[in-house]
Amino acid sequence: MKTLDSAVRALRGTLVWFHDDPFVNDDAMRVVEDGIVAMAGGRIVASGPASEVLPALPPGVRPVSYGRSLILPGFVDAHIHYVQAQIVGSCGAQLLDWLDRYTFNAEQAFAEVLHSEAIARFFCDELLRHGTTTAVTFCAVYPQSVEAVFGEAERRNMRLIAGKVLMDRNAPAALTDTAQKGYDDSKTLLEKWHGRGRLLYAITPRFAGSSSPEQLEAAGALWREHPDAYLHSHLAENLAEVAWVRQLFPDALDYVDVYERYGLLGPRALYAHGIHLSERELGRLAATGTAIAHCPTSNLFLGSGLFRLHAARKHGIHVALGTDIGAGTSYSLLKTMGDAYKVAQLNGQTLTAAQAYYTATLGAARALRLDDRIGALEPGYEADLVVLDVAATPALQLRTRNADGVEDLLFALMILGDDRAVRATYIAGELAHDRDADAQPRRPEVDAARP
Repeated sequence: MKTLDSAVRALRGTLVWFHDDPFVNDDAMRVVEDGIVAMAGGRIVASGPASEVLPALPPGVRPVSYGRSLILPGFVDAHIHYVQAQIVGSCGAQLLDWLDRYTFNAEQAFAEVLHSEAIARFFCDELLRHGTTTAVTFCAVYPQSVEAVFGEAERRNMRLIAGKVLMDRNAPAALTDTAQKGYDDSKTLLEKWHGRGRLLYAITPRFAGSSSPEQLEAAGALWREHPDAYLHSHLAENLAEVAWVRQLFPDALDYVDVYERYGLLGPRALYAHGIHLSERELGRLAATGTAIAHCPTSNLFLGSGLFRLHAARKHGIHVALGTDIGAGTSYSLLKTMGDAYKVAQLNGQTLTAAQAYYTATLGAARALRLDDRIGALEPGYEADLVVLDVAATPALQLRTRNADGVEDLLFALMILGDDRAVRATYIAGELAHDRDADAQPRRPEVDAARP
């Protein structure tokens, strides 16, 4: 290995990442138990055994040693609502009631710029504290809610996919736009932010129940004009929702057909949930390259149902994990993996640690068509990393003391771990969160009484 540039920064620990899909390849995970990942210019420049990488480090460069900790690609949260941060843990209701009782009230506060900016700061802090380095987030109907979160992510050099919600019916008047206004506002925001630094835009109809046919048509038109943008929405989360959409679109074959009729399926289309889908619908998602964000924590909290992860993967659908804050109850992808395991168990199947972490790293990157730049610890990839402490709590320390290999450590972390296990988070090679140096998380600068 040739000597690296003097500007390099290096981390030492157990390296874990994926070079293939563990749902189809049992040898998809790479583990380097005493490894070094070297970074410069925001990218990984070398990774591998310490015995190989150490001699290539410039004189005077000493790796930051994380001991037994695991170093992985940063987690990807493929579905989250930053504008729902204040309603996490509100007493439950099922989906449609949840929207009316909590969501719509909370999102109206984002008409205020200062509120949007304060929650955006809190949101980015929480992502980093939980080891999440890429997120796909809904905003509110107000353009300023998009400006706020993109501005905050840009200041931190985070990779973020976001978009203004499109909603022109079946919602409070303060949260509705029109087909034309939604198109115009989205187009303006897309042209300003998409591809700016590490930021990407998602055209974001909330779901078929809150957008008229005219608005869905406008969303499809905008995506055809900007095919490198994303399309982000909800699909078949709740049985009452599915029945309602059937009434609203009686000519459609099913829920997936509603979106397909308006040109809203394809690569870089990402739909959250997908719990109540027929074989035909799964087949159409697979055939069009449309991805699903699996949100088990939210699905359990709202009683929405059990997503059939293995059925989706058998069809060839790319699946990523989403926390779905605020119906989801934790920003932690570790806890989300743990709930995904439990959902699989309730479906009579199992989810291995390798499959779970793949779905939160390289698998999510593939779902987002970003697997050429994030999701692996390979030279040339963006240096977004998470460091996981396998002895972060007394329970973890006891459980992992005699662990049976790295995959057993990973499994223990996804069942017993949370933000306390995230020792450090790196964004583009820079330390963005240090658990031990930043023990007290920042709080949002908003009135605590605001809904």
